Amino acid sequence: MMNQKIQDAFNGQVNAELFSSYLYLSMAAYFESQNLKGMAHWMQIQAQEEHMHAMKFFDFINECGARVALTQIGTPKTEWGSPLEVFEDSCKHESKVTGLINDLVELSLVEKDHAANAFLQWFVTEQVEEEAAAQEIRDKLKLVSDNPVALFMIDQELGQRAAPGAPTG
Repeated sequence: MMNQKIQDAFNGQVNAELFSSYLYLSMAAYFESQNLKGMAHWMQIQAQEEHMHAMKFFDFINECGARVALTQIGTPKTEWGSPLEVFEDSCKHESKVTGLINDLVELSLVEKDHAANAFLQWFVTEQVEEEAAAQEIRDKLKLVSDNPVALFMIDQELGQRAAPGAPTG
């Protein structure tokens, strides 16, 4: 059985993950408006992943016999000055989410909720990957600066990202 503190915190994380999905969808819309279809595709896949993360929390709360309580999702940013700015914001956002996950881990330890702690370990690992992916793209964009050919190549590369669960190879 999930205690109220864990339930409230996990419900908060459902909201945070749904906001993440919404933010990445907004970033995809920005890239579409800039005719950067590969980057838009990458962000759409990222939005799908964040939605899957929300559903993992949603399902876990239900499996524990607790109640999911959905709350209003905040309005994401919609305008950026450059692709680099978008990925800088993505890095900042993933760092924030990592902090939220770490806070949940700490809470699970304080509350001695071993099931919640075990569940959260997947997210701890996932956040390492999420931050690394955003940082790699940000760093590439910093490296190429305003070179349109290099930006085109990065856009093409990001367009190759496979959807979660899609066959590779």
